[in-house]
Amino acid sequence: MALADSARGLPNGGGVSPAAGSGTAGSGAAAAAAAAGGWSSFPEIVELNVGGQVYVTRRCTVVSVRDSLLWRMFSQQQPSELPRDSKGRFFLDRDGFLFRYILDYLRDLQLVLPEHFPERSRLQREAEYFQLPDLARRLAQARAAAARPAALHRDGSLCADEPPPPPLLGYLEAEPLEGGGGGGASASAPSPTASRSPSGGPLLTPSQSLDGTGGRRSGYITIGYRGSYTIGREAQADAKFRRVARITVCGKTALAKEVFGETLNESRDPDRPPERYTARYYLKFNFLEQAFDRLSEAGFRMAACSSTGTCAFAPEQGGPADDKIWTSYTEYVFCRD
Repeated sequence: MALADSARGLPNGGGVSPAAGSGTAGSGAAAAAAAAGGWSSFPEIVELNVGGQVYVTRRCTVVSVRDSLLWRMFSQQQPSELPRDSKGRFFLDRDGFLFRYILDYLRDLQLVLPEHFPERSRLQREAEYFQLPDLARRLAQARAAAARPAALHRDGSLCADEPPPPPLLGYLEAEPLEGGGGGGASASAPSPTASRSPSGGPLLTPSQSLDGTGGRRSGYITIGYRGSYTIGREAQADAKFRRVARITVCGKTALAKEVFGETLNESRDPDRPPERYTARYYLKFNFLEQAFDRLSEAGFRMAACSSTGTCAFAPEQGGPADDKIWTSYTEYVFCRD
């Protein structure tokens, strides 16, 4: 929440320092003029160092919201009263990455965030620190609106024409018990010992594959592989491609087991709890398309990819003199909302 005391949160405790208060009448007149929105001893273009991130903006932008922390810093104080870094920039010990959204709001008083922005609560805290009540209120309303659909699912108050959730959430299937026509709840209840994934993978309990509201667990899985190929003097006509040796899987244990089932090799990290993360799993097959198909069927989509490569001459590796050996490492990041 916004601080009530107008002096709280300022780098030097707010107000005019005792030295400034006992100074000449000229400095007092300058402060009065600045408070009235007139002449200021600050430059028109100000440089800010916010948590190590450098921002350059106009002074009229940082003072655009009256009674905010930045307004008091750059209109009620003198430049000499504010802390600076080694290069003379005004320093603020706050989250430098989130400050970009604070600055965007100060430019036109509009709140525009990226899609699937996960830092709303932290940004709201920054808005409260900088004493921007309208921005903090908008962020609180956005968080409440985002939480409303989950509450509807928990209450069972979905519209009648809304499609039901997919039948394979968590890949739990009820198999008939031996002995046939026994009635009662025990005949129709899914048995954890009989539950398996469509690919015949290891058993997954609901807590491993479902979130707290009964929906699919969201998260990220990173697929990586290291490959190499040789190109001779005839370039593409003489390319000798080497098979991908191993496909690694990084992410939460429960998600990896849900997607890849028995095709997941856990021998390098066998006792990892479902809610912990691992980077030591790899697949028992080495076809990238097969891994992509499984991720797509589980509702994942590719969010990003990156690759690095190095080149070495084949003689260094014991090969022909004119050949070059390229080695690359590539990662694909998949997410499910």
